Amino acid sequence: VPLVESGGGSVQAGESLRLSCAGTGSTFSRETIAWYRRSPGEERELVAAINSDGTTNYAGSVKGRFSISRDNARNTVYLQMNRLKPEDTASYFCNSPVGGNIVSRPWGRGTQVTVSS
Repeated sequence: VPLVESGGGSVQAGESLRLSCAGTGSTFSRETIAWYRRSPGEERELVAAINSDGTTNYAGSVKGRFSISRDNARNTVYLQMNRLKPEDTASYFCNSPVGGNIVSRPWGRGTQVTVSS
């Protein structure tokens, strides 16, 4: 079952957005959940990931600006995006990586983030 992304929108550079990734099932709390993004004509890239124990990692381009967190009681992972830049414009997706480029769930619809200068 795909995860469901929400929270995207159109903002000005320097503003913030918080994305949500909602899952179902009893395994959610035990999964690593990652946020990815894809811009037109570009490959999908991993933005941030959070493990079941709460440890996190970030792409260099967002480190210090984005923060990933999870609320297992709500089966939800959040991506707080601060000091947004036009180059953050993309469709954002979440999924559960299991190794390399392999993910365990079908891809969802994503949520669009547009940052204007």
